[in-house]
Amino acid sequence: MAVVVRAGAAPLWWFGVVAAGVGAAPEGWTGRRIGVFAGAALFVVAAAVVALTRRRRYDALARGASRAGKYDVLQDRAVTVRNWRRGHRWWLALAWALALGSAFAVPVAGGLLLAGCGTGLRLKAGWLGRRERALDSLLWVRVDWLDGRGGRPAGKAVKGLRGTGIAAGDAAPGGTRRRTAALV
Repeated sequence: MAVVVRAGAAPLWWFGVVAAGVGAAPEGWTGRRIGVFAGAALFVVAAAVVALTRRRRYDALARGASRAGKYDVLQDRAVTVRNWRRGHRWWLALAWALALGSAFAVPVAGGLLLAGCGTGLRLKAGWLGRRERALDSLLWVRVDWLDGRGGRPAGKAVKGLRGTGIAAGDAAPGGTRRRTAALV
């Protein structure tokens, strides 16, 4: 589940940083100084809102997680990330274009808003990782319960989560890539 949450964090962060960097060039209607301060405020607010929304739903799903069965379809981390990014590529491109376009009105602010959303997703995935460590179980969403774009891990279609051992699969708690032991 944390893998699906974390899948959008990196693209949102990087598109936001690039949009903020490019958005610093035009003076805009408000001026760069006001744009940077407004962008910083939007970054903090967006990160907090994204990180804190739907926590009760995630917590309820985590508490009700059942052991993954033999016939549950669970997919690798790389496949989940690829499906999410392919399913949301047009939304990401539109968000990036809007962040760039907003720089002519309020420089830097749109890019920092986008980067704040990415930071909030990373914070939410970290919180889910701490929950997984506390439960000593990786939490999975069945693939057939995700929406057509590979997202919405706590949507209406998700009736419950499946749990496996911490060492199962190629994901570590929090949706990060599992580190393999170095060969000596």
